[in-house]
Amino acid sequence: MLGSTIRRELAEIILRSLDDPRLEGGLPTITRVKVSADLSIADVFVTIMGTPGQQNTALNALRHSAGLMRSKLTHALSTRITPFLKFHIDDQLKKELGVLEALHQVELERAELQRQRGIPETDAAPEPPTESKDLP
Repeated sequence: MLGSTIRRELAEIILRSLDDPRLEGGLPTITRVKVSADLSIADVFVTIMGTPGQQNTALNALRHSAGLMRSKLTHALSTRITPFLKFHIDDQLKKELGVLEALHQVELERAELQRQRGIPETDAAPEPPTESKDLP
C-alpha cells in the first residue's frame, strides 16, 4: 500500500515539479515501487521511452533529483520516515514483451504448418484422447 502511494505521488512530482531538460527525451513511467521492510529504501522501477542513450540520461536525471523528490514526498506521506529513493530501469517489461513475441512467433509457425498440411484453422486443435472401454 505504501508502495502504491509513493508511486502515485512520485508520478505527480515528476510530471509537475521536475524541470530537467534531460527528461524531455523520454518521460519516465513508474511501473512499480518496492519498499524495504524497515521503510528506509524505496526501489523505484521506471520505463523510459527512447534510445538507450536517452534512457540513461533520463535515469541519471531522476537519480540526481532523488533528494528533491524525497523532500516533496515527505509532505505527501503520513509516515515518520520517508524512504530514500533508488531509481532503476524496469527490465521486467522487456522480458514480458520478449515472451509475448516468442509466443506470437510460435503461433505464426503453427498456422503456417497447418496451412502447408491443408488443415483448416477451425479443425486445428486435436481431439482429446478418449478412454477405451476395451482396456483393462
